Amino acid sequence: MNGVDERLRRWRLVLGGDAAETTGVSLGGRDAAMDAAFSALYGKGKKGGGRSGDRSAGLGASAPSVARWLGDIRTYFPSSVVQVMQRDAIERIGLSALLLEPEMLEAVEADVHLVGTLLSLNKAMPETTRETARTVVRKVVDELEKRLATRTRATVTGALDRSARISRPRHRDIDWGRTIRANLKNYLPEYGTVVPERLIGYGHAAQSVKKDVILCVDQSGSMAASVVYASVFGAVLASMRSISTRLVVFDTAVVDLTDQIDDPVDVLFGTQLGGGTDINRALAYCQSQITRPTDTVVVLISDLYEGGIREEMLKRVAAMKASGTQFVTLLALSDEGAPAYDHAHAEALAALGAPVFACTPDLFPDVMAAAIERRALPIPDMAPHQ
Repeated sequence: MNGVDERLRRWRLVLGGDAAETTGVSLGGRDAAMDAAFSALYGKGKKGGGRSGDRSAGLGASAPSVARWLGDIRTYFPSSVVQVMQRDAIERIGLSALLLEPEMLEAVEADVHLVGTLLSLNKAMPETTRETARTVVRKVVDELEKRLATRTRATVTGALDRSARISRPRHRDIDWGRTIRANLKNYLPEYGTVVPERLIGYGHAAQSVKKDVILCVDQSGSMAASVVYASVFGAVLASMRSISTRLVVFDTAVVDLTDQIDDPVDVLFGTQLGGGTDINRALAYCQSQITRPTDTVVVLISDLYEGGIREEMLKRVAAMKASGTQFVTLLALSDEGAPAYDHAHAEALAALGAPVFACTPDLFPDVMAAAIERRALPIPDMAPHQ
């Protein structure tokens, strides 16, 4: 196929069926199957439009036809495209209702967004579907943990070591390796030795140094991806002996899921996506759990649409910061960037010296490390409130 024909073929796939009249291209084989998969979801009359041409194919509400379609798109398109088409199918044809059937769950491409959808359906899910849903969620959680755990542990452990370092150690507590590296500029070649101007060591207490981390997570429907990532990071942090990790989720009520934190899947099925939001009540509970303010990091993950008492919420944050607690607000913990959020509340928190920004999962270990060391956070350049 020459370059012109290939361009026409691509335009035909983009524009849809009626485009054959203008492009002069008809499709066959794999191209025809791809076009049919697009037509079923984006054809004429589907909610939201999105493609030109009179495409009359559709998925309807038939579980078998949807299952076949899910298989087709996994055959013809890469995983990233499949995930987008699945999300569109949930919005356009009510695929979420069909996800209550085990055979449908086995056909979909599992990702963070699908997990969020399943969690929102948790209360309506029949018992016959629940174990299949847990298997799907487990697969996604295991993949995320594999991707994120090693770097998180290494980054946070390094921060804990640095925060425990002492500058005037007793002789037996000197860390000679770090001391020598820090003083190489003072090497005296005539004597063949290093003169240590600065001693670095770890006191006996450093072996039991512990930071307290409280993850306070908004479980309103818009925060689904953040809830998934927070549960994974909570499990990773909880696996570190030098950190005491508490996981609190909230809507208008507050639920402490710390006793389930070792298993993110249990945590996720313990959440209830949707409903209102009472950040003040959640922070009141978190504040009551702080016993060592200067060794505590509170991470609020919320879009800040507060349904509680705004003034009390801000007073609690100010009080925690005044006591020495590190307080960070993440508008989202996901790959999607900053969501819709309450700008007035974000500005008020930033004015209290509590950074407010959206955070990707890959940046989260660095944020935690900086908070533990009480240094400036690695806030993205495009962060809305710093």
